[in-house]
Amino acid sequence: MLKRRSWLGLAVALSVLPGVAPLPAQAQNNVVIFAAASLKNALDEIATAWSKETGKPMPRISYAASSALAKQIEQGAPADMFISADTDWMDHVDRKDLIRQDTRFNLLGNKIVLIAPRDSKTTVAVKQGFDLAKALAGGKLAMANVDAVPAGKYGKAALEKLGAWDGVKGNVAQAENVRAALLLVARGEAPLGIVYATDAAAEPNVKTVGDFPADSHPPIIYPAALAREPKSPDAKAFLDMLKSSKARPAFEKQGFTVLVKSASST
Repeated sequence: MLKRRSWLGLAVALSVLPGVAPLPAQAQNNVVIFAAASLKNALDEIATAWSKETGKPMPRISYAASSALAKQIEQGAPADMFISADTDWMDHVDRKDLIRQDTRFNLLGNKIVLIAPRDSKTTVAVKQGFDLAKALAGGKLAMANVDAVPAGKYGKAALEKLGAWDGVKGNVAQAENVRAALLLVARGEAPLGIVYATDAAAEPNVKTVGDFPADSHPPIIYPAALAREPKSPDAKAFLDMLKSSKARPAFEKQGFTVLVKSASST
């Protein structure tokens, strides 16, 4: 258990971590969800619908890079559940005994794509040996952190597999999460970027100019699980709802592939 001084330090840490908001005292019964930044559109819609249907308090969702969220959970952040954008960070908290293993499941799949600003004339054939450096024309390639954030790790793996990494690694603008990388391209601050297909679909100021082959990177899997000791009495009900047919349309509308079999049931 954390001592009082440790909790005070944690509150300060939560207040400054991008995407992670501190919890007010009156929100203690809300389901607290730590979720990968790329889930924002779909999960906001699902949480709103669930709250209206059940009359339960609106879930409090902190969106950030899976790496940042996992580290906060490790430090004792009061999350009821964690939805990661890769299995590595879920494995990390699992090894620390910070989730309930019996509640863990693979919820979603995704793809990574190459994007450009909406009005860009750039065209890129993403394939083995393609010249990404030439397409950048001296500009920056926007990516989530390639060493820790899932979207960045998937992107780097794909570029390495396709033989393009060495040509662009010195021109990568690394962002704290995939939505931040998306914003760099949407604002025209980077001519190209690598994000999830779902992020590209959610941002009207970018367009997809190339799809990365599925075999160029590890499978993109979003696992979900309850924390070891969830505080909200509604945490399990919300997690179960994510596996139901009620949540499926919101995920699919954003371009996710629903992996859990029970999501297709009624």
